[in-house]
Amino acid sequence: MLIRSPKTFNMGMVLFVSFFGILFLIFSPIFGGKNGLDFADNLFNKLSKGSSYFIPKVQKNAEKYVGKPFSLTVKLDKAEQVERTVKLLLAAGAQVGNKGAEITISGDLGQLMGRVLKDSDAMYHNKGSEVASAYGMDEKEVMRLWWSVLSKVDKELKKEKKIAEANLVSEVNKKAVEPGYNFYQIEAQKVTDKAGVMTALLVFYVIYTMWWGYAIFFLFDGIGLSMKKAKVKKEV
Repeated sequence: MLIRSPKTFNMGMVLFVSFFGILFLIFSPIFGGKNGLDFADNLFNKLSKGSSYFIPKVQKNAEKYVGKPFSLTVKLDKAEQVERTVKLLLAAGAQVGNKGAEITISGDLGQLMGRVLKDSDAMYHNKGSEVASAYGMDEKEVMRLWWSVLSKVDKELKKEKKIAEANLVSEVNKKAVEPGYNFYQIEAQKVTDKAGVMTALLVFYVIYTMWWGYAIFFLFDGIGLSMKKAKVKKEV
């Protein structure tokens, strides 16, 4: 290989080798027993959870529907979900009937949403044992069942043109059930408490990306490869 500029080639080689040296450290368990990617992922999950607590606001909205009756029929995706879903709904104070995978639900909409919010709040605060003991089943399974049946209820309410009620159910699912399930057993932290670490990670990401770009640039420049603007051909 012909090296036309040893200085730039050597600079590129230093950057190239050091880039992979740092990459090796990133994948090493030196961040409290975790590698760099796991550490960063765990940090951003904590920060994301800290900014995703909407349950109190949703509870206030749900209270407006306490005493509002509803009745509808939904069809679950799996027949084996019926027994456990019925168990949840009965515990929440709803009246339930079923035929095969179809479930007829009636009762107080605000009361039902209140029970779902209570379970979601317990999960958000990592108190899954409270949810598990209330139904006699795994706490994450409880949340999956709530999400599934509420999704069906939401669609059925929209079909009946009960948009306000459907919006409430959708809001409970998206802002309570989903965060409660997705962030379960993760410690919530505020962005302001980790502003320094976040800034450092973002600055490092930018510098590390440029590091690789300059390594390739100097290596290619050292062996005489460069990009030049093509000459414009003039027609005679």
